[in-house]
Amino acid sequence: MAQRFGGKYSPDPHATPETGPIPAHRRPVARHPEESRPFWITLAAVPFLLGAFGEGPFALIRALAAFALIAGAAWTIREGLRAEFAYVARSAARRPAFPRKILGSIAFGLGLAVGAQAPEVGLIGSIAIGALGTVISLVAFGFDPLKNKGMDGVDAFQQERVERVVKEGEAYLASMRSAIAPSGERALIERVARFETSARDLFRVVQEDPGDLATARRYMTVYLEGARDATVKFADLWRTTRDAQARTDYEALLSDLEANFNARTKKMLEDGRDGLDVEIEVLRDRLAREGLATAPKQG
Repeated sequence: MAQRFGGKYSPDPHATPETGPIPAHRRPVARHPEESRPFWITLAAVPFLLGAFGEGPFALIRALAAFALIAGAAWTIREGLRAEFAYVARSAARRPAFPRKILGSIAFGLGLAVGAQAPEVGLIGSIAIGALGTVISLVAFGFDPLKNKGMDGVDAFQQERVERVVKEGEAYLASMRSAIAPSGERALIERVARFETSARDLFRVVQEDPGDLATARRYMTVYLEGARDATVKFADLWRTTRDAQARTDYEALLSDLEANFNARTKKMLEDGRDGLDVEIEVLRDRLAREGLATAPKQG
């Protein structure tokens, strides 16, 4: 008889946490709206490949180098857009360590310059084309974030600890996706994806307030490790037996985990609001003691 997935890695399944929806602003869109645009840059460079043959070895090398530079530039710019998206989505974030969009734009210009070399263009013309391409790319995609945001007063060591834990948690989520994907069951894949969303809600709250790491670390590591292990075991069992009861138990485990993750996220958000209320009251009292007028409290 199939048994419910659970154990030391799972929150109490009998708990009754608040599981209402997390505020919408905690769930931004999943990708940068311009993330697909660099693909068209690569596609536009295909003529370099088509013209690479039949013109001698020098033309072949030049055309292949131009295509490689432009394709590499497109990939680098796309990664820069992803890094920028992650930066914008958080209220406190470090600037990307590697200015991908800027370097990608430079590589794009170099690719155009290499591909444009021809007697009728000349060296100066090739350089001008490359410079123009770099400028157009920077105008189209913008610069990378060059400054930290909201990091005043943030403990750098604690922030690094949070990033390490988030990276570990993301690895567990990726393993869950990889384990369940071969099943081909759309409902199961979507169920795991919904749990991922709840886990990332928790990640974002901790990233914005590293002080919450102490209370959330078990969720981000131990519970996610357990969820990963249960997913791998279930996927193996489902592939060989199609055990309906095992599927029911696995989905119930995900529901338990999701409910507890949502409850922990909401609790941390409420604690943040309580801290704000305390700061406001302290400031109001100080203003009152100094004889300064304050607006009446709302509600």
